Amino acid sequence: MDASAQQGFGEILSHFIGWAYFIAWSASFYPQAILNWRRKSVQGLSMDFIYLNVLGFLCYSIFNLSFFYSEDVQEEYRKRNDGQDNLVRANDVFFAVHALILSSFTLFQTLIYKRDEGQKVSSPTKLLILISTIGALVVFGAAYAGNSQWIDLLYYLSYIKLGISFIKYCPQVYLNYASQSTVGWSIHNILLDFTGGALSIGQLVLDAYISGDWSGISGDPVKFGLGFLSIAFDLIFMTQHFILYRNREDFYAPLSMVENNNGEARESKKLLSPSHKSYLSIRREDVRVSRPASMKDLELGLDDSQHLTRH
Repeated sequence: MDASAQQGFGEILSHFIGWAYFIAWSASFYPQAILNWRRKSVQGLSMDFIYLNVLGFLCYSIFNLSFFYSEDVQEEYRKRNDGQDNLVRANDVFFAVHALILSSFTLFQTLIYKRDEGQKVSSPTKLLILISTIGALVVFGAAYAGNSQWIDLLYYLSYIKLGISFIKYCPQVYLNYASQSTVGWSIHNILLDFTGGALSIGQLVLDAYISGDWSGISGDPVKFGLGFLSIAFDLIFMTQHFILYRNREDFYAPLSMVENNNGEARESKKLLSPSHKSYLSIRREDVRVSRPASMKDLELGLDDSQHLTRH
């Protein structure tokens, strides 16, 4: 196979990997939104993660849209990288915008669904959002005044996204550790996120190899860093979910989602703990007490009739 044929095959493979990572990463946002809807609750979900996620993908969307569509930004990039084109692709743009929309929707869910009284955005996160916003405005003003280039603003936004990608996962890791549970945090989200991260890095490295310009990786640090951080934290979350905290029972599940327990009939007052009384139910037709629904059932959307058939 000659060089031109190899390059053609590499470009086709790059497009395939790019859209595969787009599908995996984009799909990773739906399990959490669906789980919140089924539970009618966001308990167990870090508010810091949600708000930082929206800010991060707002920055990432602006970065990718500008690199892909703005001729001025593309020319500024060429001047800094020996005439080479940037490696932002259409799938990068679609992913960033889609992620922003889904993250914003999940944020909306936190405003309408049940959450704990102390489940709020922390002061450090509020401060981080404020500092990041002020910094972006300062760099924007400098670029507008001609004291810097627009690409500098975009790189600043990309660094915000990269920093947030590290910081945003930490509260959820700690929340899972503190509660010794991953209830409320969708594992399907993590598995898809891991797949998307690996494919994203794969496409970036392949594109750099095809073009013969490895500076393309440093020219898009947020894509490489985002993929690397996603893989690292996803491994932590998978360890928490599958190894450390294997209890999946959700005491906050709505009554329509609880799993039938075929144990012997007992008086509910003797079985219900004070902290979970309002979340357990008794089936009147057979006077059996239900136990909390498992996270697997909630994510699969099994209702009472399906539980009875299963048992």
